Amino acid sequence: MRTIAVANQKGGVGKTTTAVNLATALAATGARVLLVDFDPQGNASTGFGLARADRTPSSYDLLRDPGLAGAAVRATMVPGLSLIPATQELAGAEVELVGEANATGRLRAALAGLSGQDWCFIDCPPSLGLLTLNGLVAADRVLIPLQAEFYALEGLTQLLKTVEQVKARTNPRLDLAGVVLTMYDRRNNLSDQVAQDVRAALGQRVFRTMIPRNVRLSEAPSHGVPALLYDLRCPGSEAYMALAREFAAAA
Repeated sequence: MRTIAVANQKGGVGKTTTAVNLATALAATGARVLLVDFDPQGNASTGFGLARADRTPSSYDLLRDPGLAGAAVRATMVPGLSLIPATQELAGAEVELVGEANATGRLRAALAGLSGQDWCFIDCPPSLGLLTLNGLVAADRVLIPLQAEFYALEGLTQLLKTVEQVKARTNPRLDLAGVVLTMYDRRNNLSDQVAQDVRAALGQRVFRTMIPRNVRLSEAPSHGVPALLYDLRCPGSEAYMALAREFAAAA
């Protein structure tokens, strides 16, 4: 199982949208995919129509008892795609785990007991706290969704430093899967400038596929389905299918 942490400490960059739809697109190719909702907001769980009352055991429970991983896995409406949901209890996990043994390795221990998956995506919260560190320690690679705007570049530098620190101290196998530009608007000169700057800095580690601003991507979660099921032919869905092909080829 190849484990990918989808991370960016800045909120509103399309992180959960990318995790949900990339996982869906890979499952559509026949891959067996697990998505771990590791954000206390639980947006990935909502994106699959899972009611809050039906989210236990959750990713929070795995931090307390890694042996619950198998019981936490749920089937989704997408064949081949499973989900470990999140609850608001995750918000308190960072405080609860401070000072405990192996505080940053709890998720890795839980996922180690799972089998039968080709891919595992971890939807990390918009922060660089203990939850995101758990995601990075558990992952083989980190995928960074980056909104095509100026302030996003500042956050990228900080996140890349954190990835290098985790690699040096805790998880030597961690590497950068790549950066995917989201909310790209071809009519906006700033989007082009940001894309050029990121590519100049990271070269081929920036995916060629860019995710456009698309209202159908925003509408899909309110219907409890990934965008690829909500409207397969919209530009956003087509972009995520293209990203999945590029992602799988790079892997």
